[in-house]
Amino acid sequence: MERLEDSRQKTAPRGILYPARLPTFDRFPPPEAVAQLVRWFWIPEWQLQPGRTSRQHLIAFPASNLVVEPDLVGFSGPTTRSSYRDLTGTGWGVGALLRPAAVPHLVADPAALRDTYQKMDFPVLHEVVCRAMSGPGDAPARHRDAIEAFSTWLAAEIPAPDQEALLANRMADVIDTDPSIRTVKDATERLNLSARSLQRLASRYVGLSPLTMIRRRRLQEAAARVRAEPGTSLADVAADLGYSDHAHLANEFRSVLGLTLSGYRQEAEPEAVRD
Repeated sequence: MERLEDSRQKTAPRGILYPARLPTFDRFPPPEAVAQLVRWFWIPEWQLQPGRTSRQHLIAFPASNLVVEPDLVGFSGPTTRSSYRDLTGTGWGVGALLRPAAVPHLVADPAALRDTYQKMDFPVLHEVVCRAMSGPGDAPARHRDAIEAFSTWLAAEIPAPDQEALLANRMADVIDTDPSIRTVKDATERLNLSARSLQRLASRYVGLSPLTMIRRRRLQEAAARVRAEPGTSLADVAADLGYSDHAHLANEFRSVLGLTLSGYRQEAEPEAVRD
């Protein structure tokens, strides 16, 4: 198995709106055995002083997550808006950002779970991951063991993806990584699929429309640029990302995130945990 502790992503994670407020947080590539089921594993750990809260704001990837926590296993469905979670006390989580091929084997209709977090009855998964996270050794060793346990469970529970599931993975990969895809028509041409076929794949395997998936990637890119390049004008950010004008980006930013571009840029400055 790859030395996961050496594969942590060192840059600010895309999709995290305020990286400076994160607790200890790492993303890890999946083992080869589950590479078609998981995009990456993610593990936060935190230990906050009494009375302190760390609010984690997200513009999540257009995907679902399966998460093991100390007291439950949860399925986080695809989101249509920004979200947050307040962290208090001491805790951890081991999450898998699921690739589309895994989703139908865990839930019947991902669209029905939009913007929800549902408790799942996976006692074996909970037991093996909790055992790894509470075991001896330093954090890298515990994380490696937890990911290995999680991966072993997934590989045993979910069959190898068929051709349609692999096509759904490719759809998600193309939409997420190709900045030239700005419309559904762009995606259909790139994938050589009809709009109807693309919509069907997205509905069954993701639970969001293709257009929503495209918009999510572009908003994540916009948030990252606004945060990382304070000297770049907001109009230039909009133009670089293919928005028709500054107002177009500002309206999408406000409608999905509930934030103004200028307000977000100011709030995203490095900052300690808030009360």
